[in-house]
Amino acid sequence: MMKLVVWLKKGSNEGEVAVAVAVAAASKKRGLSLEEKRERTLQIFYDSQDFYLLKELEKLGPRKGVISQSVKDVVQSLVDDDLVSKDKIGTSVYFWSLPSCAGNQLRNVSKKLESELQSSKKRHVELVEQCESLKKGRENSDAREEALSELKAIEEKYNKLKEEMGQYADNDPATFEAMKEAIKVAHEAANRWTDNIFTLRQWCSNNFPQAKEQLEHLYNEVGITDDFDYLELPAVIPDKQVQKQILEATH
Repeated sequence: MMKLVVWLKKGSNEGEVAVAVAVAAASKKRGLSLEEKRERTLQIFYDSQDFYLLKELEKLGPRKGVISQSVKDVVQSLVDDDLVSKDKIGTSVYFWSLPSCAGNQLRNVSKKLESELQSSKKRHVELVEQCESLKKGRENSDAREEALSELKAIEEKYNKLKEEMGQYADNDPATFEAMKEAIKVAHEAANRWTDNIFTLRQWCSNNFPQAKEQLEHLYNEVGITDDFDYLELPAVIPDKQVQKQILEATH
């Protein structure tokens, strides 16, 4: 801003003055980037090498150009990157960071990234070698094209047969056995709840004999009528007969 004032004192036309003022205003309004906020917040720790509560950092942040509302998120990002340490002492949480600690963290990150880079380079070399190895014997030729065409025809036939088999999934013996087991479980559960209902009706009759008519009316409303009873499974066709029917249906 001082340079702008000096430049204006030297003399300039109105257009140049307007452009300069607009640039200065835009520069003044431009907010700090996240990285700039992180650097300035770290500087708070480095300058004092002290321990801080979050509310203390929120007061010190604006002095470095970091608004108090964003201090919490900035500090948390530094904690996530191991550039700031925190610990709970009693009911308070303290934050601190020393230049030496930050340097060690960055060196560790650098070593880790270097190790990952070397591993990636090694893996790249292995994949290139594998690719070259796989290319051998797969050069374009009439025999290869014929083999590929035959393979494609076999895959199409396989997919067609697989789709056709899906149409008979309901007749699959394994599916039939699973359905039988599911029916058995459902039947037992239904009769178990039927037994519970009978027990509840008996309890109501014993404890509220004066409300017999009201209870009967309630039972009828919810579907517990005089023909309400345990479920009985129909006779099951023997497995061998079922398998015979399945074979007949698939031929």
